[in-house]
Amino acid sequence: MITALDHVQLAAPPGSEETLRAFYEGVLGMSEVPKPPVLAARGGCWFAAGPVQLHIGVEEDFRPARKAHPGLRVSGIEAYAELLESRGAAVVWDGDLPGHRRFYADDPFGNRLEFLEPDAG
Repeated sequence: MITALDHVQLAAPPGSEETLRAFYEGVLGMSEVPKPPVLAARGGCWFAAGPVQLHIGVEEDFRPARKAHPGLRVSGIEAYAELLESRGAAVVWDGDLPGHRRFYADDPFGNRLEFLEPDAG
């Protein structure tokens, strides 16, 4: 039986770790999680915010995930969107999910990220 979602993996091109850190830590406010040494040798980075983890692996023939994406629940979505925009991220609002406020932003390599918050009422 499935009990929880452990992490979501995205991909990035080889040599992208510093750019990943600048975005996932510096823009999104996540913390880097140390990878086990055997996995660290493969490149990429792992990030966490509370119990939520995103793993970014290196892919030689990298192509960004344009449709597939993690949906990241946030609190104070308006302020969070403003924070991302102030740090250089392009925010695209989407009002098509009933009962939620949400927007999309891309990471520096074009991977789609969804940010959402249930409506208060």
